[in-house]
Amino acid sequence: MATYTDLKRDDYRATIDGKPVDLFTLRNGRGMVVRITNYGAKIEQILVPDRDGVLGDVVQGYDTIDGATGGQPSMGSFIGRYCGRIDGGRFTLDGVEHQASVNSPPNTVHGGQRGSRFRVFDARQLDEASLELTYVFQDGEEGFPGTLPVRLVYSLGDDNALTIAWTAVAADKTTIANFTDHTFFNLSGDLGSSILDHVATVHAGRYLALSDTAVPTGEVVDVTGTPLDFRKPAAFGDRIDADDRMLALGKGYDLHYVIDKPASGPAPALQARILHPGSGRTLEVLSTESGLQLYTGNFLEGKAPRDIGKGGTLYTRHSAFCAEPSKFPNAVNIPSFPSTVLRPGQWYAGSIVYRFGVA
Repeated sequence: MATYTDLKRDDYRATIDGKPVDLFTLRNGRGMVVRITNYGAKIEQILVPDRDGVLGDVVQGYDTIDGATGGQPSMGSFIGRYCGRIDGGRFTLDGVEHQASVNSPPNTVHGGQRGSRFRVFDARQLDEASLELTYVFQDGEEGFPGTLPVRLVYSLGDDNALTIAWTAVAADKTTIANFTDHTFFNLSGDLGSSILDHVATVHAGRYLALSDTAVPTGEVVDVTGTPLDFRKPAAFGDRIDADDRMLALGKGYDLHYVIDKPASGPAPALQARILHPGSGRTLEVLSTESGLQLYTGNFLEGKAPRDIGKGGTLYTRHSAFCAEPSKFPNAVNIPSFPSTVLRPGQWYAGSIVYRFGVA
């Protein structure tokens, strides 16, 4: 008997901003299932087996499109045009200052007031295991310059790996771009339970220091001797209440790690591995990007209706974690960080892989 909520396609069919919204299902040959809506390109469900072969839902999401539009806006979303925070929402390109929409005062976060997590993508199911989503960021949208078309392909392999691959191009003006995925995971399959027992390994010896408004300052800090060090496996809950400024600022883990051995080409590199000891489920996170934002659901509040999820489950603090590969937040304002600037005609291609297994 299923212990997860069976999402219904009809409960996601709607028209938003004059565009059709739907729920799409991907399946592989091993029984894994992924359900995605083209509203925000959100991953609403991932069904994977535990060590006994029992399928469970390992991502938080919503039963209906109304739940998704009224719920946590980042939950499951593809984030663009620029993920993470931009200091004051301001940046300068070729001597011209731009002001992006401020939605987390005093900063811009995750693309502004109506970044991609609020937009309807054009959708085309390519086959049983893959989905194409496209969106065009318009010149001036959310205060960002330049037209930026993006194409996403979500594909599910028989190795139980979900790949999110993107290509985007600066169509007419110099612009900036930084993408990530913001899926909220709970590998136990009990989506309202704590993830503090999950054991994480992150292949990073440094992290980005943050200002008091949680924006990277440009300082890169060694994790050695701090509660932020996950180079050896440790449970999220082991040190989450330690006396550390970064933990206090984020009310838990919410910081960007600098990957030790980032990908040097189109093949994604392993960034992190998370284990849920009880179920045996594992998640490996691979990406082409240079950093990884690790977040432990510190601002899930169990508030209705925003935090009432699938099957009436209440999403409370630390009931999910996010592992968000990307380029460094605020990089457009920090010359020492790898560039996120795209010149006219320049392409930005990358990928994130979530590979599931058991231990």
